[in-house]
Amino acid sequence: MNTKVKGFAMGSVAAASYGLNPLFTLPLYDAGMQADSVLFYRYGFAILMLAALMRFRHISFALRREEVVPLCVMGLLFSFSSLFLFLSYRYMDAGIASTILFMYPVLVAVIMAVFFKEKVSLPTWISIAMAFWGISLLYRGEGGQTLSAVGVLFVLLSSLAYAVYMVGVNRSVLQRMPTARLTFYALLFGISVYVVRLNGCAALQGPAHPWLWLNLVSLALFPTIISLITMTVSIHYIGSTYAAILGALEPITALFFGVLVFGERLTPRMLLGIVLVLAAVTLVVAGKKVVRMLRMVRLHR
Repeated sequence: MNTKVKGFAMGSVAAASYGLNPLFTLPLYDAGMQADSVLFYRYGFAILMLAALMRFRHISFALRREEVVPLCVMGLLFSFSSLFLFLSYRYMDAGIASTILFMYPVLVAVIMAVFFKEKVSLPTWISIAMAFWGISLLYRGEGGQTLSAVGVLFVLLSSLAYAVYMVGVNRSVLQRMPTARLTFYALLFGISVYVVRLNGCAALQGPAHPWLWLNLVSLALFPTIISLITMTVSIHYIGSTYAAILGALEPITALFFGVLVFGERLTPRMLLGIVLVLAAVTLVVAGKKVVRMLRMVRLHR
């Protein structure tokens, strides 16, 4: 297997693994667990797994003084992104929520343009219009029925929090921090959100059935640890642009299990909205590369 094939394979595994969030979360909700308890266990198990991984790979846990406050802020953003997403599952189909969440690269482009005066290219403008058109189609379904406004608000806040997290990491002293260490401390600081919301863990729920512990461990393993490792390998072999484009498999995976396992409904209008959102994100991620290619073509004419 050559490096490019391996990179695309690892990127696909990373995206599909993250898309498994609803598969493991919804049975826990059906058994009576609340989002805060589910996320506390997810973060807790992931912290333990990442600590073991870092020890095995001899990755240092040491922090510089100037990294502590940015890590705390990024951890809170990371945690609120998870919380808003998991709360949205209570109000709307998980597959649709995962699709709307996937527009975070578009929000990154908007943040960079508004706050950092980065020039917005034509592909980016087109992608922004496509993304919001796609969401409008998802929001108002056939027959005049609409999605829950609360659910849509929660998932948009989740996407925005993650977009701010990405910009914050890349515009701070954390930019060169190893991915495993960054994620470890983001989870470690982020778990404090659930400790507070659970009244110091006094309101922490356990799973109603022993076999549901497997769901909690799987939430930490697949969407967190495996997704992290395989995405890092993918970026190393094929670069961040192609790895990000492969991220389209995240909502596709969530939609697949939503329809197959949980009986979620898809209409032609919703499918068009999903396609528009996925196409918008692909365009904004690949846009700069397309612009560079067009400039090279002009230079060689």
